[in-house]
Amino acid sequence: CIADGISPATKQFLEEINKWTSQHGVSPLSWDVAVKFLMARKFDVLRAIELFHSYRETRLREGIVKLQPHEEPLRSELLSGKFTVLGVRDPSGASIALYTAKLHHPSKTGNHVVLQALFYLLDRAVESWWVFVWFRCQSKSEKSVQPFACWLQGAFPARLKKVLIVGAPVWFRVPYNLLSLLLKEKLRERVQMVKMSDLRQHLPRDCLPEHLGGCLPLDVHSWNLQLLSEQNGRVDPVDELVGIPLENTSIHVPGPEAMGLAELMAHLNRAQRSGIYLEYEELRREQPPGTFTCALAAHNQERNRYGDVLCLDQTRVRLKARRNERSDYINASFMDGYKQKNAYIGTQGPLEKTYGDFWRMVWEQSVLVIVMTTRTDEGGRRKCGQYWPKEEGGQEVYGHIAVVNHRVDKQAHYNQTTLELHNTETFEQRQVTHFQFLSWPDYGVPSSALSLIDFLGAVKHQQQWAVQAFGSQWRGHPLGPPMVVHCSAGIGRTGTFCALDICLSELQDVGTLNICQTVRRMRAQRAFSIQTPEQYYFCHTAILEHAQRQGLLSANQ
Repeated sequence: CIADGISPATKQFLEEINKWTSQHGVSPLSWDVAVKFLMARKFDVLRAIELFHSYRETRLREGIVKLQPHEEPLRSELLSGKFTVLGVRDPSGASIALYTAKLHHPSKTGNHVVLQALFYLLDRAVESWWVFVWFRCQSKSEKSVQPFACWLQGAFPARLKKVLIVGAPVWFRVPYNLLSLLLKEKLRERVQMVKMSDLRQHLPRDCLPEHLGGCLPLDVHSWNLQLLSEQNGRVDPVDELVGIPLENTSIHVPGPEAMGLAELMAHLNRAQRSGIYLEYEELRREQPPGTFTCALAAHNQERNRYGDVLCLDQTRVRLKARRNERSDYINASFMDGYKQKNAYIGTQGPLEKTYGDFWRMVWEQSVLVIVMTTRTDEGGRRKCGQYWPKEEGGQEVYGHIAVVNHRVDKQAHYNQTTLELHNTETFEQRQVTHFQFLSWPDYGVPSSALSLIDFLGAVKHQQQWAVQAFGSQWRGHPLGPPMVVHCSAGIGRTGTFCALDICLSELQDVGTLNICQTVRRMRAQRAFSIQTPEQYYFCHTAILEHAQRQGLLSANQ
């Protein structure tokens, strides 16, 4: 955490590397970039430094600097469909990337351009400890695999789990043997040639595209187009020295500074409330790593409930284009969860003028659960519109989505409402569960931490049940589509709820957690998440109360 300083490994790495950057008159590395290199080498500082220089030298040697992704020939290569990252992860949480070698035509595209595209895309895809890559190798040229040799030799800041070469033709044996000779022994063991019929032994069906025997629809262009769209108008990170990626690692995974419960308790006892407040103040001072151009556009400002609570361009949810509409804007942000991309959509309490946009987003993102952590009115002020039919049997139409209230179950601290959505354009229908937590004052914390954690448990149970009921209609991450979470502004109570879910998920998975890192990463996606030091402190005490109730931590520790 902030009070303890960054980890010794990260500090040592930054000191050594930034000596080099200062000598060469270039920008120093950020903490997040340093961690990326260290993670790739299991926090062995010397090996991470070696990797940094190998990566830098490779990019300089291969001319992978000052990339222009919107100019030819790189743009065409990026959109060729050869390389894409799937929207799911394997059961261990590894990213899955697909390179379709049969789409490579050496007579049309040189290896230099292929390598440029590969580095550009991988820099933006690597968000976890492991990258899981396989090639579908049906090209008629052995040169189609050469661009990967330098990466496989260890010139890229990622920990490669496995390479599966699927459906390789007979002629590929010679270049495969040559490629193997270039690799270190540990890497060589991770590269395998696999028959199409045996692929399911390595990956479950829900992690494979349809053309490889799985159930995922594969759109090889959408991910690449999204990257280019997000990059448009921004200075590419590769213009800084050698292309060191400056983006934040956002998916929440265990890190080197993670704490066990006993360590968390000791840290809280040592820091006390005032020390935890200081940690929060340090986080609060960090500027959001992005821009707010779309949210600040004149024609979008009326869609923001609060003028100072805006969406980052890099993580905002985009409504699908419709005829005669000027904007795709809604004040909503994708937020990653524990080992899950886009686990949440953090958003403001809908305004009356945005009810239609809200339900359109829910439909387009296949949302199954909505979490509301505010009342519509608090302290005589309107905090959120009544955007759903409140009474059982009620029905309302919002844009082209009709919403019917089938049932309201009232619990001690929350209401659970079963809603049925009808798309009046496609004549499809879908069930969504709406949860409203009632015991959480604005800018404050719940009177009972355990009541909120019980509420979180009910939400997660419903999400799990709904994903199972959704069946084959959902082909993304096993944990399902994003949950919509909102309060009034969509940052205070929303951020606290998501932070607790992430930390408790990590605690259940590996027995550790890092509240400071979690909040930092959240704020890089939904700016200003967790609005007060009291909410930040509450995250600590709520987790410890939960642990004591579960028998994970004795009351006298």
